[in-house]
Amino acid sequence: MTKDIEQRLKNKDINPTAMRLLVLDFLMQQNAAISLTDLEKGMGPSDRITLYRTLKTFEEKGLVHHIDDGTGTTKYALCMEECDADHHHDLHVHFYCQQCKETFCLPNTQIPEITLPKKFRSEEMNLVIKGVCDQCNPD
Repeated sequence: MTKDIEQRLKNKDINPTAMRLLVLDFLMQQNAAISLTDLEKGMGPSDRITLYRTLKTFEEKGLVHHIDDGTGTTKYALCMEECDADHHHDLHVHFYCQQCKETFCLPNTQIPEITLPKKFRSEEMNLVIKGVCDQCNPD
């Protein structure tokens, strides 16, 4: 297992330090996107700055993407394999459950193509649907 995690870091040109291995392992175990605070709580006694820098490195190298789900707290989730340092290819819908307060990536639900007016240049796109997730929905 550790070899797989180490290789995943190396594939993204990330030096596999002990902390980076632990953070990636923790992220791989999550079912929903997590905030820095969630990561800090889950990692036990860890330096918040080191965790933040680790997430930023992962994001810069195309290993994680950040999500603005409207809660005021940035969340992070693992990227698709084809993301890299130059471009994130995971333009998918995110879902925020108003009951359990979790944010989920829906990678099979793509953001529809949007045509912008001339001279408008898109730099980032985020589509968040809010409602009740499958775990909280009684139906």
